[in-house]
Amino acid sequence: MKYIIMCFCIMGLMTNGYSQSKIGKAENSISGSSERSSSRDYDDDDSDSDGFFVETFGGIIVEAFYYMTYYTLIETPFEMQHPANQAPLTPYPYKNPGKGNYTFSMDEAYSPFRAEITGRYISENKAMKGMNVTLDMRFLKRMGFEFDYHQLWERNFNFGNDQLAFYNLMAKYYRIRAERIDAWWGLGTTYIDGEVDQFGFTYGMGTELFFANPLSLEVNFKQTFINSETVNKLNLMLNFHIRRYKVIGGYEHLKIGSQRFPTFTLGGSLIL
Repeated sequence: MKYIIMCFCIMGLMTNGYSQSKIGKAENSISGSSERSSSRDYDDDDSDSDGFFVETFGGIIVEAFYYMTYYTLIETPFEMQHPANQAPLTPYPYKNPGKGNYTFSMDEAYSPFRAEITGRYISENKAMKGMNVTLDMRFLKRMGFEFDYHQLWERNFNFGNDQLAFYNLMAKYYRIRAERIDAWWGLGTTYIDGEVDQFGFTYGMGTELFFANPLSLEVNFKQTFINSETVNKLNLMLNFHIRRYKVIGGYEHLKIGSQRFPTFTLGGSLIL
């Protein structure tokens, strides 16, 4: 009888250790995190010296930081004289030979607004599947908005199925606008449902290189901060352009809290 009781105890411990799916562990690592804060005390002498430093050099430092930030994120004086400053959007990539999303020639066909709908299938293994649907809008030559929906499903034969979805809304600025390459950065928010049920601050960046008609290489990265954890999403994709359509294949890496999801992805998009 003593050995039987010991066997049941061991089985119980093993069941608890494996009762959570990978998605469940990811949710718990985010929702169970706690923020940490710290404070510092300064004496009167330090406050006086800090005040003198701020009054003397604060304005110069702020102005220098402003110019460096503006030139890095928006535009440099040199670029204001470059054709990229007023480069319009093409109707779709390779509409004009050898040109991707932008053209320097105002005599060629261009578009003041573009919307692209993308759907991609995601898979890590037989148990882990997902989908990604994106609406990407571009306007005013260099501005954009993107809505991104990401869904994961995990099948667990012993403890049932699990799922997780997150929704991202981001404002984008196309920092580089050349005929064969463009790059963007953006700021926004992401909502993660399920046990997390929270919004987080998101930033992102990406680029697309049109190296040979009808192909392009696309790389983008997004990071969301929730509690003291992050949700990271990295895409490496090869695109095949057919007029207003695009066939997509590549690699996607997700990190949700403590869990990593290396997946391959396949899909397509339509430019409206």
